[in-house]
Amino acid sequence: MKIKELREKRGITLSGLAREMGVKPSSVAQWETGEAMPAAAKLPTLASILNCTIDALFGREADVSA
Repeated sequence: MKIKELREKRGITLSGLAREMGVKPSSVAQWETGEAMPAAAKLPTLASILNCTIDALFGREADVSA
């Protein structure tokens, strides 16, 4: 997943993303390293916060603002 790349591009901190998603920073860190995946139900919110499509989270297409 491209969460870290998209998060940094938006200038959002790891802890800020965690707060917006309602999860612990360690969860976001695991998503970014590939140790864990966000729950499917969280993907629309994550994509909205990162201003991209769900496909872009997985590297399947460019993000909306690119």
